[in-house]
Amino acid sequence: MDIKDIQNLIKFVAKSGANEVKLEMEDIKITIKTGKGDKQTIVQALPVQQQPTIQNPIIEKPFEVATKEQVGEAEDESSKYITIKSPIIGTFYRKPSPDKSNFVEVGSSIAEGDVLCVIEAMKLFNEIESEVTGKIVKILIDDASPVEFDQPLYLVDPS
Repeated sequence: MDIKDIQNLIKFVAKSGANEVKLEMEDIKITIKTGKGDKQTIVQALPVQQQPTIQNPIIEKPFEVATKEQVGEAEDESSKYITIKSPIIGTFYRKPSPDKSNFVEVGSSIAEGDVLCVIEAMKLFNEIESEVTGKIVKILIDDASPVEFDQPLYLVDPS
């Protein structure tokens, strides 16, 4: 809206006899007030802040409700395993370098002190060593993924 449009709007409001007119558009807000005998005309132009658009999350799979029996079975299975968790925040890597093989795979036997992965934090690569002896049952995180402190990385069967 340019200045000529605003002037025409003021003239229109003055002729109509209205005391106050408010106009809001995408990028401008105008309030025109006329007093008795058309002595006073006030124009205020304030920028209107745009509200951020929030996108709804896309749900790819419907929610599944687990029965008490399924929850009990899952707890029984996971209770016999030891969870190895991340001691630091960083980026999880399964290999010492891109051209090398993974430290461990599902089914690998590990001993106390074996290197399981590397976590990069602030350009430092920290080797994460096993504190238990056993067999890797499940790898819980993808390679080159960010990890939080105390986030589960591996499930180990100690038997």
